[in-house]
Amino acid sequence: MDLLNTLVEKGLRRELPTREEALAVLATPDDDLLDVVAAAGKVRRQWFGRRVKLNYLVNLKSGLCPEDCSYCSQRLGSKAEILKYTWLKPDEASRAAAAGVAGGAKRVCLVASGRGPTDRDVDRVSQTIEAIKEQNEGVEVCACLGLLSEGQAGRLRSAGADAYNHNLNTSEGTYGAITTTHTYADRVETVHQAQAAGLSACSGLIAGMGESDSDLVDVVFALRELDPDSVPVNFLIPFEGTPLAKEWNLTPQRCLRILAMVRFVCPDVEVRLAGGREVHLRSMQPLALHLVNSIFLGDYLTSEGQAGQTDLDMIADAGFEVEGAGTTTLPRHRAEAGGGCAAHSGGGGSTQADGCGSHSGGCAPCGDGSGAEAAAAEAAEVPAARTDLVSVRRRGAGTDLAPNA
Repeated sequence: MDLLNTLVEKGLRRELPTREEALAVLATPDDDLLDVVAAAGKVRRQWFGRRVKLNYLVNLKSGLCPEDCSYCSQRLGSKAEILKYTWLKPDEASRAAAAGVAGGAKRVCLVASGRGPTDRDVDRVSQTIEAIKEQNEGVEVCACLGLLSEGQAGRLRSAGADAYNHNLNTSEGTYGAITTTHTYADRVETVHQAQAAGLSACSGLIAGMGESDSDLVDVVFALRELDPDSVPVNFLIPFEGTPLAKEWNLTPQRCLRILAMVRFVCPDVEVRLAGGREVHLRSMQPLALHLVNSIFLGDYLTSEGQAGQTDLDMIADAGFEVEGAGTTTLPRHRAEAGGGCAAHSGGGGSTQADGCGSHSGGCAPCGDGSGAEAAAAEAAEVPAARTDLVSVRRRGAGTDLAPNA
């Protein structure tokens, strides 16, 4: 297929595909799916070999968020029966983090619900970062605390944070349909603040909220321009009690095409398979390892993932290996340059809570210019909702039960 050959050649050169090429990946038929996976897999192996980086989430503060993000089980007015608790103490968070590190996680992602941290919150998280670093030599720590105020990113960096996560979630054009209490521009500004402070930027998206193919391409091209080091790809977990509880728009095949498109657009970035993989990819999760080079281990923020040992077995059975603590994740050219989502030689290009690519999201459906008939055909292929696969987290951080790692 000429399209796939072209995309592989561009990916190996770190060159930006055209919008038409990215859209064409999303439009490929299921009969060509394995060809798409194999092509994107060549790009993945060029820059990351067969390594899989493991990340582990610690939900520092769960629920009761004042923001109205439609996808989020912790949102203002959410009826989802999730765990709700205030800030974990530094020693509690450190013990939770240690479980993930013992399971093979190289990075610990510290997430807290809310619009953004107060200065006191930053002090609290700084103490937690220091405790985790003291007890887990070599571990990376990523913070995800919402919108940052002036100087807060630098304080987190001084405390030992390696990265900061803040997802764009969806395209700028549809952002107002999923959230009204902050703007797309607010999110972009927070990522810029993290980068300016010397933190590795982590910013991704949420698919399955009713968005069009054009929206997906828009947000991934925007991420390429934003230049984060890691791009988490979440698939909406439609929690009962949230406005998007009925948005079951994904098939395993659709998820794989989305991941392949992200890999072609951001060839040398850490693409992370995040929230919703168990719900939407199901038995096809191992195929996704040919596209991504990073996953979350165990549970998410407010939902449970598959058993940590199952994750490790899946990686081994698929012929991949867990990335060791002494290995640099990013390719040398990116690591030496301080990171970024894509090489500049190829041209420019334009959380389940909001955190570290660990949740799902939502937006109102809108057209993609492909016509009503194509949209109806796509909708007809979507299977019945698998609400049995949405499991609210009842263990780990904020509980007396052992974590899943």
